[in-house]
Amino acid sequence: MSASKIKETSLYLTFRLGEEIFAVDVKQVREVLDLTPITKVPQAPEFMRGVINLRGSVVPVVDLKMKFGLAKTDATVDTRIVVMEIDLDGDVTVLGSMADSVHEVLELEPGQIQDPPKLGARWHSEFIRGMGKRGDEFVTIIDIDRVFSLDELARSQELLLDDGIEKKAAVNE
Repeated sequence: MSASKIKETSLYLTFRLGEEIFAVDVKQVREVLDLTPITKVPQAPEFMRGVINLRGSVVPVVDLKMKFGLAKTDATVDTRIVVMEIDLDGDVTVLGSMADSVHEVLELEPGQIQDPPKLGARWHSEFIRGMGKRGDEFVTIIDIDRVFSLDELARSQELLLDDGIEKKAAVNE
């Protein structure tokens, strides 16, 4: 979705990955958690840090920094897990994403959102919904539904089932 298709004022959760500020539509955010113990999953893609037990449900946790080609997220007192709902071809998947810190909910009107630059962008443009203007700075609005391919998440789900992680998480409640 390009910025020109955004027709109404929307709310975005802002968070930091490295030195960059990103945002996702709050409609996709289920909750924000303090960093909790993450169970590693054998043979998972490098960006998948593992799974957490969220009230009896197994939730995969990914490191967006690694997905974007940056260094892995280090655990600090500010590190959070943003639990989101991702639409994959009509199926909603719950996913946790590590963030160096979570900042604020930002209200942006359509006129404050521009299309991402076509040249010189650090991120794949298909992942970017737009650039939100906040004061003199820009916030990169992620189209979280497009960041992960259906194949990647399906493979991650298969690994969880094959390794009995769901059973292990249920026992650790």
